[in-house]
Amino acid sequence: MRHPAVNPVSSAGSARPRGPMVDAMAAPDEPRDDAESPENVPDDAPADVQADAAAADGSHEHFDAARLGDDVADHPRKDVPHPKDAAEPDDTIHQPEDVDPDSSAELPGKTQRVDAEGEDAPMDAETTQKKRAALVYNPTKVEPEVLRARVAELAGEAGWAEPLFYETTVDDLGDDATRAALDEKVDAVLVAGGDGTVRAVAEALTSTGVPLTIVPSGTGNLLARNLNLPLTDTDAMIRATFEGDVHSIDTGLARIRRADGEIEEHGFSVMAGMGLDAAMIQNTRDDLKKQVGWVAYVDGAARSLVNAKPFRVMYQLNGHRLHSAKVHSVLFANCGALQGGVALIPDASIADGRLDVAVLQPTGVLGWLGVWRSIVWDNSVLRRFRAGRRVLERRKDSSVRYLRGTGIELATAPAQPIELDGDEFGEATRIYTRIVAGGLIVALPKGHDVSSI
Repeated sequence: MRHPAVNPVSSAGSARPRGPMVDAMAAPDEPRDDAESPENVPDDAPADVQADAAAADGSHEHFDAARLGDDVADHPRKDVPHPKDAAEPDDTIHQPEDVDPDSSAELPGKTQRVDAEGEDAPMDAETTQKKRAALVYNPTKVEPEVLRARVAELAGEAGWAEPLFYETTVDDLGDDATRAALDEKVDAVLVAGGDGTVRAVAEALTSTGVPLTIVPSGTGNLLARNLNLPLTDTDAMIRATFEGDVHSIDTGLARIRRADGEIEEHGFSVMAGMGLDAAMIQNTRDDLKKQVGWVAYVDGAARSLVNAKPFRVMYQLNGHRLHSAKVHSVLFANCGALQGGVALIPDASIADGRLDVAVLQPTGVLGWLGVWRSIVWDNSVLRRFRAGRRVLERRKDSSVRYLRGTGIELATAPAQPIELDGDEFGEATRIYTRIVAGGLIVALPKGHDVSSI
């Protein structure tokens, strides 16, 4: 079902798709886009991928014929088997296609449950009549012994059973571990790790009704920041699991089609992106991230901008007409705050049931300066003041366009890189993103202010 979006797509500077059916939909004053036509796809490419290329070239018929956004369920990756079924016959629960298998002794490449001392524990836990929580953590981002002990201690003080502990691996980013915990009928799940770990666990918890506690770890903590959680008080967040408040927030789902025609669906908590932002993440050196944290992305951005080229997309917000544009990047946001107080998406809320979209369309050096001004200065400074907002109302700048709706579908060719919550996820020729309103329940410290969420 198509839902109307809150803000109509601005016609100023947007391009009119080619083709007779699309021309009938476009506003008469909407200029034609000047992006080059997409590269030819191989003759033996799957029909849907060829349709994506035709759609990106301006064909309304092909855009609809290859649509991904119809009949999308609230649970991501419905085709994933039950964790116990996936473990047969080798007792290894695999993460399909996400990452290359790991073979190191430190990360044996399977879902791992351990006991309070960190020793291997059987996947089937002993039953209990008490409430029980599960902790899913990235052992490279936390002090495992300290964290397990504190979670167990505070759970005992609250009268809960000893928690279940799961360590993430290269093959299991946390979603399979969370599904295994859900099979044990846990009453709550705590997650400690980077943004990728939080994303994977939140994906598995979407629409389950089981609360998620975020124990801030690593350098990003974007979801925790958008929830205004205490980033340095681990005890406060652990206690929130057992005696805090709960609050429903939105989650995002991204359904993507690869260049070989394969379709996947994954969740995201903060934002997804296609284009330059994903290339920036791919070009960021892992060793630099470990040394300087999120500042390393500046290095990735600099190296990505050297060869950055715009690409043509066709996109359609739910309930709106089709548009064509030449872009460097498209961001799909569930919430809008980045590190350092930078507001990527103005007025974005994690609990409004809406998807915020930013279309980056800079032209030349001045265009990139416009992007910087819009994100760093306009959104993060001027919008805080009445006089600043009046200035923005009079300014016309097409470097960044903001859209809002319940979902958006986008087709392009050739395939472009994508990212979810700061993790690279390969390339895709089509992406459909939407919001699951209230899809995730989060645990918050008692009395936590949610007025600005």
